[in-house]
Amino acid sequence: MNAFTSDSIPTFKRHSYKLLQSTVWLVAASALFACSQPDSSASNASSLQNDNGAAVTANVAESNAQTESAITTPASNPDLLKNVSVTVYKDANCGCCKDWISHAEDNGLSATAHDVTDLAVFKERYGVPTEMRSCHTAVTTDGYVFEGHVPAKYVAQFLENPPVQALGLAVPGMPVGSPGMEYQNKFAPYQIMQLNKDGTTEVYADIVSTEQQL
Repeated sequence: MNAFTSDSIPTFKRHSYKLLQSTVWLVAASALFACSQPDSSASNASSLQNDNGAAVTANVAESNAQTESAITTPASNPDLLKNVSVTVYKDANCGCCKDWISHAEDNGLSATAHDVTDLAVFKERYGVPTEMRSCHTAVTTDGYVFEGHVPAKYVAQFLENPPVQALGLAVPGMPVGSPGMEYQNKFAPYQIMQLNKDGTTEVYADIVSTEQQL
């Protein structure tokens, strides 16, 4: 029996196959490139490096069940965090970090951004467990930590009545549709995790819709 080769495929099918391959590679490359750009929208396939050098991959909507038909612009409430100041440690080229800062500032937060070369140093300093890490770390003047794309609504809720054992909140990875990670009208449900002083974590909130973030 003759081995099956690309020569046995009709010419128009070979061209279609090559076109499909090229398209897949182009989409994948574009998605991986997007979040590293200062002014670009965040990609649903964005990744970042944790302190071990391993990729912390964004949570991605894998099916229509995890995808909403529309993403609305988060509502702004300048009074929500008007008395809160944070220092944000981030990579200089992270566009989605800048988008999260804009979201927080639209809700009253006063943010000072610091571009750093080794984010792991600050995540270690402020007690963010490896599995809870994201692309930026925000620290309030009172020492509370907000890791990643935490909605302003939940930052305010936490600060209004901080649990005694807690040091802050985290959204691990970079979930599509979270504040600063809006991408092509998609949304992937995610959890906001509470970081405790003893190194443990627990679920603070389950976010199942865009409206819940507002």
